[in-house]
Amino acid sequence: MTCRCPDLDALPESPNRDWARRAIALLQGDGRRSADTHLVNPVFRGLREIKVYLKDESTHPTASLKHRLARSLFLYGICNGRIRQGTTLVEASSGSTAVSEAYFANLLDLPFIAVMPRSTSPAKIAAIERFGGRCHFVDRADEVYATAERIARDADGCYLDQFTNAERATDWRGNNNIAESIFGQMEGEPAPVPEWVVMSAGTGGTSATIGRYIRYRNLATRLCVVDVENSAFYDAWHRNDPGVTASGSRIEGIGRPRVEPSFIPGVIDHMIRVPDAASIAAAHVLSERLFRRVGGSTGTNFFGLLWIAASMLREGRGGSLVTLICDSGDRYAHTYYDTGWLRANGLDIDPWRDMIETFLDTGHWAGAPL
Repeated sequence: MTCRCPDLDALPESPNRDWARRAIALLQGDGRRSADTHLVNPVFRGLREIKVYLKDESTHPTASLKHRLARSLFLYGICNGRIRQGTTLVEASSGSTAVSEAYFANLLDLPFIAVMPRSTSPAKIAAIERFGGRCHFVDRADEVYATAERIARDADGCYLDQFTNAERATDWRGNNNIAESIFGQMEGEPAPVPEWVVMSAGTGGTSATIGRYIRYRNLATRLCVVDVENSAFYDAWHRNDPGVTASGSRIEGIGRPRVEPSFIPGVIDHMIRVPDAASIAAAHVLSERLFRRVGGSTGTNFFGLLWIAASMLREGRGGSLVTLICDSGDRYAHTYYDTGWLRANGLDIDPWRDMIETFLDTGHWAGAPL
């Protein structure tokens, strides 16, 4: 049997590749303009030999840590051929990720739908809609996954799925990820290699990136992940059981009703569960000392950092500690900073505030309020 040479036909056009190249150029431009953020070094006179650093992710164009994640998810989807010109994008999100994704969808002129609990803060909803996104509400936090998948399937679109793709969409070895940025900015500080980095878990992607980077760079730094009430992560790590479920967190952006695929327990050195009242109290205290509001997840991070600091002081040790300012507290004016909301949710933050203030000023850790 002879093999006939095929006729020379015109080579195919590549409209999707051309669009992808333009889209990636736009995303890279945003990255050049906004990739690095400040590393704030507040001084607390009670902490003596412990230096505190706060990586301020609220200064991104969409005012949260999730700006980095959203850009990575878009690049991941485009480079894998899942996001094309005109693709409808769908995400399951409690708010901040969806705000950042709406921003990038608007930049690329793509339709965007956020699936979120009805309890999501009004400010986040308004921000998504301001960028041209649509919001689809569910009654329970654990309904977001299946609903987002169904909407994406019905629209022949792309489910961005931050909870699965966060850890794989980010290059944890470097390429200006948040870990590389933190450790690069720490160079030249009195204690340039932090004793601990403290980070809360929402998707688990950021803690996975930081933990992997620490090991890849062979650093002595340890990673503490802080979790919140009614979240599955802490119990799953403590019991070594990824099947743990919970009812879902009141602290937006962190804590989940299930163990998300992006949560990598093997890179975590320690976990702490923080009461919601302590998270919100810590957010109030830090806001007053920074002269601007921070969100509830930042309060969780800050309280965890103070817990580590108290343990170090008790052992007579010094060094540097790093955590993140995840987003601005302005988005939570009607929740964490509203006395009526706190009262309605049975949250008394005053004892925790007093405890935190005393520790920052004197170094005395009084223990958990009753």
